[in-house]
Amino acid sequence: MNSFGERFRFSTFGESHGKALGCIVDGVPAGLDIDLEFIQSELDRRKPGKSEFETARKEGDVVEILSGVFEGKSTGTPIAMVIYNTDQKSKDYSNVKDIFRPGHADFTYFHKYGLRDYRGGGRSSARETAARVAAGAIAKLLLKQIGIEVRSGIVKIGDISACEYDYTFAKSSQIFALDPKVEEAQKEAVLAAKNQHDSIGGVARVSILGAPIGLGEPMYHKLDGALADAMMGINAVKAVEIGDGVLSALSRGSENNDAIRSNGFVTNHAGGILGGISNGDEIVLSVHFKPTPSIFQEQQTIDTLGHEVDFSLKGRHDPCVAIRGAVVCESMAALVVADMLLLNMGSTVDGVRGYYKK
Repeated sequence: MNSFGERFRFSTFGESHGKALGCIVDGVPAGLDIDLEFIQSELDRRKPGKSEFETARKEGDVVEILSGVFEGKSTGTPIAMVIYNTDQKSKDYSNVKDIFRPGHADFTYFHKYGLRDYRGGGRSSARETAARVAAGAIAKLLLKQIGIEVRSGIVKIGDISACEYDYTFAKSSQIFALDPKVEEAQKEAVLAAKNQHDSIGGVARVSILGAPIGLGEPMYHKLDGALADAMMGINAVKAVEIGDGVLSALSRGSENNDAIRSNGFVTNHAGGILGGISNGDEIVLSVHFKPTPSIFQEQQTIDTLGHEVDFSLKGRHDPCVAIRGAVVCESMAALVVADMLLLNMGSTVDGVRGYYKK
């Protein structure tokens, strides 16, 4: 599937070394102010080549809106956006044309489809996530209308963890670090891996503020399930936690339950979701990224005929995919919440009556 969402739905297209990639966003209510500068600023946060902590591939990631917008407002019809690739170096992948890179989707794509685009991974490349960020920017414009904010940052690089979460600081950090006290150590860990022709994993944290009570369907489209689905669909993500996540399994009910008082919840171990439905508190996710599989050390693999070979990778790759991945997590979370908002509008007869009997 190349589409995501129920009511607020988007589809992406394109490959890492193709002419362009983009998305079509459907279900956007008519009359929404479409701020092109904001959409571009979101893509600028994710785009490659901004610092030594990212791939050296230089892409402007300039977005162009093709449809669905008239005089600065959404028309209610599909919004199509395109981003042209400008800095492909396909020749860097000539030596992997007939072999499977360890840790990549080469092996599975080839056996599923009988062929694969070996140039940077083709459709399986994280380059595709630029289109998700463009779609997520539209979702954020909708969420802004009702006071919902989605933010993110890096909580962990390797085994170096943040002790505090400063989302304002993360916006100015080259690695989107949430804790200024460990930012330098996290940077050093990324550069150490890079200098050793290796890579390192990390954990992104997503926070959603202002979400109303009631988002999420009670059984098979729960809010936490949809968020986990969205995060697990991002390249290199291997685990997702809601609230305390795995730590919940190490605690007792008396410790894990969030007490409720007249002014709200005393704690937030649940991460803002109970029974798959938002409870009005801050929604918190932790998203775990594996180390970038593209490393510049000699590795063992097989070719498409099953012969064992040793090879060394070429190209330009992120030493820590979690860094730019945090922006993608934020965008996907916004898309899920926007979708849930539209789904929730008809959950009560009062909601339906309120719309049609004005």
